[in-house]
Amino acid sequence: MKVILITSPGDPEVLQLQEVEDPKIKDDEVLIKVEAAALNRGDIYQRQGFYPPPQSASPYPGLECSGIIQSVGENVSRWKVGDKVCALLSGGGYAEKVAVPAGQVLPVPSSVSLSDAASFPEVACTVWSTVFMMSRLCAGETLLIHGGSSGIGTFAIQIAKFKEAKVFVTAGDEQKLAFCKDLGADVCINYKTEDFVARVKEESGGKGVDVILDCVGAAYLQQNLDSLNVDGRLFIIGCLSGFVAEIKIGTIFVKRLTIQASALRTRNLEEKAAIVSEVEKNVWPAIISGKVKPVVYKHFPLGEAAAAHRLMESGKHIGKILLIP
Repeated sequence: MKVILITSPGDPEVLQLQEVEDPKIKDDEVLIKVEAAALNRGDIYQRQGFYPPPQSASPYPGLECSGIIQSVGENVSRWKVGDKVCALLSGGGYAEKVAVPAGQVLPVPSSVSLSDAASFPEVACTVWSTVFMMSRLCAGETLLIHGGSSGIGTFAIQIAKFKEAKVFVTAGDEQKLAFCKDLGADVCINYKTEDFVARVKEESGGKGVDVILDCVGAAYLQQNLDSLNVDGRLFIIGCLSGFVAEIKIGTIFVKRLTIQASALRTRNLEEKAAIVSEVEKNVWPAIISGKVKPVVYKHFPLGEAAAAHRLMESGKHIGKILLIP
């Protein structure tokens, strides 16, 4: 089969299309013939040498895919050959075939095309586990999403509105903010021209928001704490601005704040399977009903993975970028 190999840590050009043997499945796995794989920021970090795959995981990049099941392991009962599925991966999506633990597989929602379904597993599992399972966002509460036009952001806007929360987003230009508004965001803030802390306070009557989903990291840490309501929850899923920050610890005490961080890829198989199960139960109905839709910016052939990475790093896209084997 054809795969994208990271020939050495570096720029997008280190991504090369090569021929390798088909993966062999274990008893509790399925083999998926890949229809599409979606790009994620973790793929870029892996290409740069900063985010190695977990032990025993595929060495190839790709954290989510869609496709058709080609074979099933002896212990797999739910799935059968020919099923149209999408899957959360620990790696290996940039390929024509991938082996996946059966507990990380989801049915393709009836309202979504097979290729577009690749845009959902990673973002759905990330957002549901962080914003809802761990940060406990409830109807009537407020959520601030940094990077509202990203794959994570466009999904988080839709599912938070489906769950009747008020949504604030930040983005870097008016076109992206307009797109977020069309998806349902209530308050759209251009972080290049506005102080998002001041705007959040203004729009919340001085209280701040209840939950923040942050991909920026160090540069926003104190501002995020200043933007939270009493008993607010900050969840950090990325560190685009770096890993070291100074904060006023008194802010945490006075407002009884919670700070959490997590990387979905490093969770064990049981934890991932539990999250996937919760996503199917709580998120898939919203997708099937059309309340949450895929946001796909562009498709690239698998062999043009380097061009796809360059586009993602440019920040000029909205939503997800897909690779098609």
